[in-house]
Amino acid sequence: MLPPTLHVSQHPAVLHKLGILRDEKTEPKKFREVVRELSWLLGYEALADARVRAREVKTPLETMHGHELGERIGLIPILRAGLGMVDAMLELMPTAEVWHLGLFRDERTLKPVEYYNKLPDAASVDLCLILDPMLATGGSATAAIEVLKRWGAVTPVRIKLVNLIAAPEGVEAVAKAHPDVEIHCAALDRQLNDKGYIMPGLGDAGDRQFGTGKAS
Repeated sequence: MLPPTLHVSQHPAVLHKLGILRDEKTEPKKFREVVRELSWLLGYEALADARVRAREVKTPLETMHGHELGERIGLIPILRAGLGMVDAMLELMPTAEVWHLGLFRDERTLKPVEYYNKLPDAASVDLCLILDPMLATGGSATAAIEVLKRWGAVTPVRIKLVNLIAAPEGVEAVAKAHPDVEIHCAALDRQLNDKGYIMPGLGDAGDRQFGTGKAS
């Protein structure tokens, strides 16, 4: 049974672009472009419940009551693959703050190892969006959430995951460890293989963005 915190996009534009992203023939330049486009669409959906506040707007004809984003938002891309998602999110939210977390997966244990952390001294936002193209085992996502919560991103501060593709194992791991964290993704795939890659997936998102090889 899928957790209520999982949101899988059904938007036709998302489905179309996801097909391009999965195609092994898609070159790195096009791959990066589609990662950016999908990130914008998923970010749009993930922000559907963001709070707004009233502001006065003067149009060329008259003054009216309008709105502006009422939450301070932090973007946390997981290095390195999450970097490709940042620009699209900043187009949606130009005032968002961007911090970086470096987590790599130990190929023997499949567990995350933190090697870089550029969070400020104290939590200063209302909503944290963790950006990572792939939610595979859930180890890196769970570790990133734990880092943010220790940092101070706890109620009323909210944390959301934004992923392009998720595996059931990763969704289950995150939902079990952090049932308060919502997951927004473009697709929920079938399973992980014995190397921890999502099937059918798209290979290694970092390698495909930066042209450094592909999963074997």
